[in-house]
Amino acid sequence: MYSSKKGRVMSKAVHVTTATFEDQVILSEQPVMVDFYADWCGPCKMLSPVLEQLAVDHTEIKIAKVNVDEEPALAERYRVRGIP
Repeated sequence: MYSSKKGRVMSKAVHVTTATFEDQVILSEQPVMVDFYADWCGPCKMLSPVLEQLAVDHTEIKIAKVNVDEEPALAERYRVRGIP
C-alpha cells in the first residue's frame, strides 16, 4: 500500500502460522511485535485496530498476529497463558 498523505509505503499486520513463524518473526531483519489473539476474545478485538494502525504508522516495526486457536503449538512454545 502507498500513503500519499505521508509519502511512504503503508504496512499491515502479518498473520503468521507455525509454518511461517520462523521466516516472519525469528529471521526477520526488523524488530517484530507478536500479538497472540483469538477471534472470540473481546479485548483482542478492541486491540486489533490499534495494532493495525501501529503497523501503518511505524513501518520500521513488523506486527505479527498469531491466532492461538489455530496455532496452539506456537502459543504453548512461547508459554502464552492468557490473551490479549
